[in-house]
Amino acid sequence: MTEPEHQQPALVENMLLLRREDFDELLDRAAQRGAERCLAHLGLENGSAARDIRELRDLLDAWRDARRTAWQTTIKVVTTGILAALLVGAAIKLKLMGGSQ
Repeated sequence: MTEPEHQQPALVENMLLLRREDFDELLDRAAQRGAERCLAHLGLENGSAARDIRELRDLLDAWRDARRTAWQTTIKVVTTGILAALLVGAAIKLKLMGGSQ
């Protein structure tokens, strides 16, 4: 009775070895199907998906550049306004602009 007990684990081990050989192929097929489903879900299943994603990235980069430029412009306008107000205030204080004498 000890021999059949020893043969059974060997059989299970051989089955696992067979599965390991096919495991990579199975994973590749599952990953491919999953990627295709994901792209289809996003509406990018046709051949232009890479171009669409590039265009979306370009659009996002342009949005970020526009936002950064808007903030820089706002800061420049506020800084210029503050400096102009300080200059006008100094000119009035020094009576250079015809204020009351």
